[in-house]
Amino acid sequence: MRIDPHLPLIDVHRHLDGNVRLQTILDVGRQFNLPLPAWNAEGLRPHVQVTAPQPDVMAFIAKFEWMTGILVNLDICRRIAYENLEDAKQEGLDYVELRFSPRFMASTHQLDPAGVVEAVVDGVEAGKRDFKIHANLIGILSRTFGVDMAWVEIQALLSQREHLVALDLAGDEVHWPAELFQEHFRKAQDAGWRVTVHAGESAGPESIWQAIRLLGAERIGHGVRAVDDPKLMNFLCDRAIGIESCLTSNVQTSTVPDYTSHPLRQFLEQRIMATINTDDPGISGVDLNYEYNVAAPAAGLTPEMIRQAQRNALEVAFLTLEEKSFLLRKKAR
Repeated sequence: MRIDPHLPLIDVHRHLDGNVRLQTILDVGRQFNLPLPAWNAEGLRPHVQVTAPQPDVMAFIAKFEWMTGILVNLDICRRIAYENLEDAKQEGLDYVELRFSPRFMASTHQLDPAGVVEAVVDGVEAGKRDFKIHANLIGILSRTFGVDMAWVEIQALLSQREHLVALDLAGDEVHWPAELFQEHFRKAQDAGWRVTVHAGESAGPESIWQAIRLLGAERIGHGVRAVDDPKLMNFLCDRAIGIESCLTSNVQTSTVPDYTSHPLRQFLEQRIMATINTDDPGISGVDLNYEYNVAAPAAGLTPEMIRQAQRNALEVAFLTLEEKSFLLRKKAR
């Protein structure tokens, strides 16, 4: 066991719509007579989980087809959010930040994005209460739908502004650069939200610079291509900008060819605030314990590096100092 039991176990990069149970897909498919590709868990698995590396990030995202395809109404959205909290509790997580794009979740069955946000908030709040786990929500603007739809998304997210802590930008990084979404992120910061941005996964270090300089990113999702720019690496270290590393996901999207090629070890060696996360555990077929105990050693991390990544997660989490202290006291009991 490489997880330090005296530190909180935290996942700061997890998509709740990428963590839908196979059984839930089957249940909803039967209830609403959906055309599922299989009617048992093992038959369904290869249609929703990655079984071999995909050619790129967008091919990986295609695996969401049935995770969002079952979101036929707002009650199912609420259920998915609630079950994410139960899963996190069963994994032994002390804190989780769940992120979601309301337009992405609404797209298959043309749901109201604002209704999706309200349903997700309801499900997460119920899960926090029932499973006694600490959690926060991060809203996503999906680049893939374009700039105009991002305005619809941010208005939907702002309808529940007090229940979210941050805004993220995800989706097609190559064709929709961060510079197009500056006004959206100004509104987010005006609302008091923190900022994290997917960058340096499909595009190069210039995408990370844009996320920081133009959108105000305090953390970077993935950030793999930061290693191509020594100046950027120094900047990330000096400014204590968090890197939300997702080892298995990055292998499965062919962002890196294998675990040993992942730059997480280099990030930690250069004192960058890098962390270990799951990304889309339902699609990748992993949990956070797997990432710490299997993926991290395969990526060349020493036990001390793994502990440092665990400490970094608490440091960069979108929590108050009081909340961080509470989590530490809880582990000390």
